Amino acid sequence: MKTFFYFLLLSTSLFSCTNSGNTNSKEISSESNKFDAELAKKLNADNYGMKTYVMAFLKRGPNRSQDSITAANLQRSHLENITKLANAGKLVLAGPFLDTGDLRGIYIFDVATIEEAKKLTETDPAIQQGSLVMELKLWYGSAALLQINEIHKKIAKIEI
Repeated sequence: MKTFFYFLLLSTSLFSCTNSGNTNSKEISSESNKFDAELAKKLNADNYGMKTYVMAFLKRGPNRSQDSITAANLQRSHLENITKLANAGKLVLAGPFLDTGDLRGIYIFDVATIEEAKKLTETDPAIQQGSLVMELKLWYGSAALLQINEIHKKIAKIEI
């Protein structure tokens, strides 16, 4: 069994060495995946079809003791701000977590810096009122996310 393990290890090592010099084997041919150079450029995608975003983790804030009417109005204003940011092309994705924990939801911003995202989060009435706080992180994800809002408009029967 020990001999088999060493053989397997040696075979794996040799196989990875023989492929490491062949950079073309890692590239996907334009025919096999129908690479669209124009779309990749439009979405600012790198060679992997990825780009940098800023992800915001919305957390329970210190000021959550509103009456139900005030809380409902604040939620409505929060959702209107989300729509405004999405329509402006700054907010790629937003959504709540479905449990009652301190982590309430996420945003993914199409901006280059945390500072830009911070300015956008400060437009949220729930942030302004202290009902939510944000933690911002640079995130690397698919550039195709930039198309999600257009697709969403086609599948949502009811607007927020």
